[in-house]
Amino acid sequence: MGRNLKNAAIAFLVPLPSILFYLSFLNHYYDSAILDTDSNIWTWCYHHPLLLLNALLFLNVTLLFWVVGLIQCSHWMIDLYWTVIPLMLVHYYASHPWGECNWWRSRVVIFLTWLWSVRLSHNYFRRENWQWGARQDWRFTNMSLSYGNHWWWISFFTVYFSQQLLLITLSLPFYAIHSVNKPLSMMDLVATVLCSSGILIAYFADTQLHNFVTRNNNLKYVGKPIVPVLDKGLWYYSRHPNYFGEQLWWWGLALYAWNIGYGWTLVGAIGNTLCLAYVTKLVEERMLRQKNRTEAYTKYQKTTSIWVPWFKVFDPSGVRNKNA
Repeated sequence: MGRNLKNAAIAFLVPLPSILFYLSFLNHYYDSAILDTDSNIWTWCYHHPLLLLNALLFLNVTLLFWVVGLIQCSHWMIDLYWTVIPLMLVHYYASHPWGECNWWRSRVVIFLTWLWSVRLSHNYFRRENWQWGARQDWRFTNMSLSYGNHWWWISFFTVYFSQQLLLITLSLPFYAIHSVNKPLSMMDLVATVLCSSGILIAYFADTQLHNFVTRNNNLKYVGKPIVPVLDKGLWYYSRHPNYFGEQLWWWGLALYAWNIGYGWTLVGAIGNTLCLAYVTKLVEERMLRQKNRTEAYTKYQKTTSIWVPWFKVFDPSGVRNKNA
């Protein structure tokens, strides 16, 4: 209980420097008639929203989170904050006085981002048995074993700096949406449907995965064999429907930006898809290394779409996978 409360307190306190600095900037802006006449840090913050955001993320997340992770010997916090940083970023762009936007488009995107964040945060805490910082991502643990004594500095780049780059590029549609005031169009409706579908698909896929893991843990507890592969519900049609839903969400956001003339912001969705492709490879390799799952998962791979939900196919022997 003590460790859980300590980690909860850390999670709430660590982002305060950037939040307080930004609120101070807004206070100075609204107290000043014209910032352009002042050559000071607040003027710079007004004219350079992207640079300001990068600076805040670098100092308060990349650097400070890394230091906290080294002290605690666990990089759990970046996994938790992935669920809320995009929400903070959309409010940053929406409140920054430099930009302009279509009010309805902005509010719809903010509302959807809240849904996405609540969904992902709920899944994080449900997976961690409602504890703060109980463990770090298994990939970080594997990397720490691989890099040994060099992990302390390598973790800065692999865990934090690389994720800042991904967060910044993924959030570029938020910047685009709050940089131009263009009327709503049918493409906004399509983007809204994509984002909403992504959130729903990811929620149901994660819930089905959670129930599957819980059931297997109960089977282990009573000494019974586990079910080797989840192939029910959405997982019947896709090996990674949760990743598919997550991609729909980010591609839907990119469509909002593309529709208003900011097609270059697609770079974030493209980068995220490439990252998820690599993560998918790691997850599947991990499944195949587990002897009690190797045979069943190999058959599952042969008959089931990797991302996009689709109908089952026949394996090379002409016999449908028994798990289907």
